Formats: sequence, structure tokens, C-alpha cells
Amino acid sequence: MAQAFTKAMARNIFYGGTAFFFLLFLALTFQTHSVVPQRDNHQAISDLVAKGKQVWEEHDCIGCHTLLGEGAYFAPELGNVYKRFGNSTDAIKAFIASRPENGVPGRRSMPQFHLSDEELTAVAEFLKYVSGIKTSRNWPPTPQG
Repeated sequence: MAQAFTKAMARNIFYGGTAFFFLLFLALTFQTHSVVPQRDNHQAISDLVAKGKQVWEEHDCIGCHTLLGEGAYFAPELGNVYKRFGNSTDAIKAFIASRPENGVPGRRSMPQFHLSDEELTAVAEFLKYVSGIKTSRNWPPTPQG
């Protein structure tokens, strides 16, 4: 009644499973590549935006902040900071430049990084670019970040 499990059956299951999951992988890859361009904000990444990302990485901003939900949750989400600051890169630059030297006593606060005007402009342009990215679930969920 019950048939013995043979090497041929095991081999067929292995090859069939491999082919199935390979085709599934290809289908999901194709689907991802068709959806991602629709979410892009279709803005060319300028040299200034690239410099802003470099400054962002050099100062490990992701170590405290989240950006589109990725990063640490110590400080506010910055995916919509451009909109929160009234669509003004000048407001972002002023906020970063105005941080106290030793922080606010008794409170966690952003340190003073002593960024140059060029670096401040670059970071503000980077955050402006990020705010234009269309996320799949309208992230961040609240205006405060």
C-alpha cells in the first residue's frame, strides 16, 4: 500500500522545489522592479544632494534619527522634516546651526557639529530630496515624524 520513498522521488522533489522557488524569486524581482520607479520622486540627484548624504553619513545622523523608518529611534524621524519646517531649507539650516555647544542640560538634544555653510546647505537639500520620496505606506504616519 505505502510506497517507499526512493532516491528518484527525493531528487524530483529537490529539482521541482528548486525550479519553483527560482521562478518565484524571478517573479518577485520583476514585480519589485516595476513598482520602485513609480515610488521615486523623479528628481535627479544633484551633487549637492549627494554631498548632503555624505555629510549625513560622516556624522552618523542615522545613529540617532530615523529616515523613512530606518535608523535609531532616539531622535525624531527626518523623512518629512522639510515639510515640518514649512518647506524651507533655510529653516533646517538655522535649526542645525543653532544647536547649543553642550546640548540642553537635563535633556537629550542634538549636538553642535560645527558644519560649514556648504555642508548645512547640502544636508538641507538632502532632507528636501528625501521628503519627496513617495513611500508605500505614507511614511511617516504623523506630521511630527
